[in-house]
Amino acid sequence: MSRYLALTVIADDRPGIVEQVAEVVANNEGNWLESAMSRLGGKFAGILLVHIPPHRESSFRSDLANLAARGIRVSAEAAEGTLSSTGEKANLSIIGNDRKGIVREISSILAGSGVNVNELHTRCENAPMSGELLFRTEATVELPPGLDRDDLVSLLERLSDDLIVEFEDQP
Repeated sequence: MSRYLALTVIADDRPGIVEQVAEVVANNEGNWLESAMSRLGGKFAGILLVHIPPHRESSFRSDLANLAARGIRVSAEAAEGTLSSTGEKANLSIIGNDRKGIVREISSILAGSGVNVNELHTRCENAPMSGELLFRTEATVELPPGLDRDDLVSLLERLSDDLIVEFEDQP
């Protein structure tokens, strides 16, 4: 029987964090399947999916816990189930003036419309001409059957008259 674990990793950013986690995976006969990692505010943060042989899970979890002594905090959760994919997948891009609560507002509309967010990237950047702070998000989403993209765009654009919302089909 296969054992898949979803790991979250956080540490003060410095060289070698990925290598140390990868060493624990390899030393326990594991396979690093996929990951997303980033530097945020001086911290290194990551999520990853690994396959660990069941007879190595206990030692793997122990080795992960030992990384805390090196300033790397890792949590592991079983990742046995998968959601069935029935909706249309698309890339969503939103740009607008930054303000407090914008992520909550956008995510509330997406959740209320039954949209599943598979991947989300957000950032703030200076506007080219004015230098004001712009909020930008790119997301990979799954639209539920029957949801009209134009209706969803209208809902999102009602949040503010400065929002630009675009969908692109996933290849």
